[in-house]
Amino acid sequence: MLEFHTDYERYFNLQLDNARAAVIPFIETVKPLQPGMQMLEIGSGQGSLLRAFAERGVQCVGVEMYPLWIEKAQQWLQPELQAGSVRLIDSNIYDVDPQRDLGTLFDVIVLKDVIEHIHDQPKLMAWMKTFLKPGGVIFFAFPPWYMPYGGHQQVLNDWLGKTPYWHLLPMPMFKWLLKANGHQTDEMVEIKQTGISIERFERILRQCGYRTRAATHWLVNPVYQYKFGWKPRRQWSLVNAIPFVRNFFTTCSYYLVAAD
Repeated sequence: MLEFHTDYERYFNLQLDNARAAVIPFIETVKPLQPGMQMLEIGSGQGSLLRAFAERGVQCVGVEMYPLWIEKAQQWLQPELQAGSVRLIDSNIYDVDPQRDLGTLFDVIVLKDVIEHIHDQPKLMAWMKTFLKPGGVIFFAFPPWYMPYGGHQQVLNDWLGKTPYWHLLPMPMFKWLLKANGHQTDEMVEIKQTGISIERFERILRQCGYRTRAATHWLVNPVYQYKFGWKPRRQWSLVNAIPFVRNFFTTCSYYLVAAD
């Protein structure tokens, strides 16, 4: 297992560095951040992005439904919570009403490494419009399902965790490999069920009435700079021009979208 997945403080800090160096600059190509703006992160985890946005004077709300991540965020974000620049909501996003529960709509909504874990992706993406201010934008980052470790198998601590592409095997063989090597199947099977390709993501955007304001596909995910010391690299233009094939060699996709 990659140790930073269980070294929570290190993981918080590397995601914070990535937010400062890659996520916010990407968003600001279209939507420059201004003090007093409102930001919502769905699936806010330990709160790294909330801190990065709060540093820019943005008022931030993080919605997270997993108790461990809420606990860690409350620990790491004490200065922001005390200052009132960050608010944490322990809830499923579908149970949150933006006006009743939050008292505001949002200039920026963030889903980083979240959409690939959602079962009904069209439902969530349509629901998010109810949280968006006129002129607001939504940032998505996700690993395309067909990329080498799109099944999140890197969290496994044996040879399966080091082996690319085996998550693409048919479901019966996929489950058999997990069980034969002593792994619980539920979480990994759920990821296999919800993994999303670039083309499917773009199709859902169109169906839900969004337009793409900016998009970058990464050959080397920017966060790998902090995990492995690898320099971020955008996808080669020739590969990027080939639908479906590009999924196999794209480790992360960034999108900034707006409602029509």
